[in-house]
Amino acid sequence: MGFWFVLGVGLLKPPTVLLSRRVASGVHLVPPGGVILAANHISLADPVVLCDFVLYDLHRVPRFLAKRELFVGGGLVPRIMRGAGQIPVDRDHADAPRALDAAVAALRRGETVVIYPEGTVTKDPGRWPMQARTGVARLALLSGAPVVPVAQWGTQDVLDTARSPRTVLRPRRRVCFRVGPPVDLSAWTGQEPTAAVLRAATGAVLDAVTAELEVLRGERAPASRYDPRRSGGERRTA
Repeated sequence: MGFWFVLGVGLLKPPTVLLSRRVASGVHLVPPGGVILAANHISLADPVVLCDFVLYDLHRVPRFLAKRELFVGGGLVPRIMRGAGQIPVDRDHADAPRALDAAVAALRRGETVVIYPEGTVTKDPGRWPMQARTGVARLALLSGAPVVPVAQWGTQDVLDTARSPRTVLRPRRRVCFRVGPPVDLSAWTGQEPTAAVLRAATGAVLDAVTAELEVLRGERAPASRYDPRRSGGERRTA
């Protein structure tokens, strides 16, 4: 893992244990070798608890695709992000697809790349996956690596800054992870990565994540996805 990764784990493991009780299922569905883990995003606590899940339930070292701002500067967080081999993404830059080169290289080395297809904490009022960026599809089609859906539920009870006027940390909340089988993207493999192809493949990934989340929550997701880019954040079919 290297010094910086071990340092990050050492700093974050105690609060993770204090604030959450992790329950996981479906871990046997993750194939060996390079793999993309695509997860829903419901809280700012997600990356910490998900990292713990990948390390101690999947026994893999995660490489997160994260916004470039977290890598800039000389503070402790940027030093850990850079030193731990995490992967910066400038989501709003014209050259953003080039950022996937590092992720593709990691996958071809047999590593585990973690991505939140939505790119940020969901703005869906019911906390279901919202309309996503197409980076996960682009990464899957470029690398040929399997995409494994990971649903998580419970971190919103640990840290919920989106719906609370102030930051509130709540100890020992139950956080559940459910892994599904790799997403079948064969319909788009080998095709030119047009906008339509990338949207369709991304939709298939989100459908798979949502299906596992429905099991965790014991309820059905809305028939259409919340789209924060539209006026009023209206829903539309995938």
